[in-house]
Amino acid sequence: MHGKRVLLSEGSSLTARETLTVLGRRGVQVEIVSASSAPIARFSRWCRRLHHAPAPATDPIGYLAGVDALMATGRFTALIPTHEQAWLFSAGRRLLPHARVAVADIGAFGQLESKVRFARLLDHLALPQPAWAEVQQEPDLDRLGFPVWVKAAFSTAGRGVRHVHNHHEAVSAWHALRSPDNPVMVQQSAPGRYRQVQAIFDHGRLVAAAVSEQLATGVGGSAAARLSVGDPVAVDAIRRVGEHLDWQGGIDLDFFSSQGQPQFIECNPRTVEPGNAAAAGVNLPQLLVDLATGAPLPHQPVIARAGVRTRSTMAIGLGAAESPGTRRGIGGALLRAVARRGPLRGSVEVLTPVLHDPPSIIPPLVTLPRVLANPRAVEHLAGRSVGAYAVGASAVAIVSAAAAGQSG
Repeated sequence: MHGKRVLLSEGSSLTARETLTVLGRRGVQVEIVSASSAPIARFSRWCRRLHHAPAPATDPIGYLAGVDALMATGRFTALIPTHEQAWLFSAGRRLLPHARVAVADIGAFGQLESKVRFARLLDHLALPQPAWAEVQQEPDLDRLGFPVWVKAAFSTAGRGVRHVHNHHEAVSAWHALRSPDNPVMVQQSAPGRYRQVQAIFDHGRLVAAAVSEQLATGVGGSAAARLSVGDPVAVDAIRRVGEHLDWQGGIDLDFFSSQGQPQFIECNPRTVEPGNAAAAGVNLPQLLVDLATGAPLPHQPVIARAGVRTRSTMAIGLGAAESPGTRRGIGGALLRAVARRGPLRGSVEVLTPVLHDPPSIIPPLVTLPRVLANPRAVEHLAGRSVGAYAVGASAVAIVSAAAAGQSG
């Protein structure tokens, strides 16, 4: 990968920062498009340049024009979507004539971005998931009993999901989450340990896969520390999804595992936080570059090895600020992470590897004292980051219309 230069679609998400780390450590030159002037990925010796662009959620056409202008310079080997921009790139493929990027067809995205449509797809493929129901009127909220999860069809970083314990809480969540273009569903909880299975596909053929289990909780219930595990049942499930959709690029399925059996709860139709997979032998960002450029790919699926522990110390601290939400809880979580105690024993830092990338210490030094002083500040910090990279259905609709007009 030495000598290659890639462009990341944003720099504010943890996925962007981990992608930068994975590529930078292997000698890849990385530049970033960002609506924010100070995204987390900027603070790295591996970030060669930051290019300002409009926020993709508020000006998707302007954002795509900026990205294509950068790709038109011919300086970049490939474009890597690090978050929901993958959806936007798929919808606006005609607006990116100069971009070499691996994304699936917009019809395939439509079946995965919506939590409601993804639940229907799982039923169609006979893949296991907790009981669910679409909410079209208030009585539907009670169909599964309580407690239950109320989920907006479209949301990012866990911000469109509520756990409710009675009808009153369910009604409140329903009113807060629903909109004419964003239906709502209810779903029961699943038992077991929270896991993710990540994969890369080449037109429906499984190229690589990695499964990890949560060791520490980040904001929105995310995995701030991971243990790579062997889970052939989960790998087979994601293979079936990718084959059915003729998927191209990265994809992730979230699930709970109990006694070797998964219950799938969500799909991210993109590559998510690739640090653990890379540490376990599967370089997802490199495979995305190879896929985009037509480079040779493995003939047989490459599967990550089990037993590799990784952590994202800053994400652990922010997760503790959200829950339990006390200074003591934050301090204890950070101490365990830095000292690599308990389940973090032997773990490798993949978000801000200060020893290899000294500038990466700046975001933790700025954010962690803020949440230690006021744990509720995590809500503002997380919201600001999500706002810089989120893409909603309305933005995709705008781009789809513009692309259709261009083709006509």
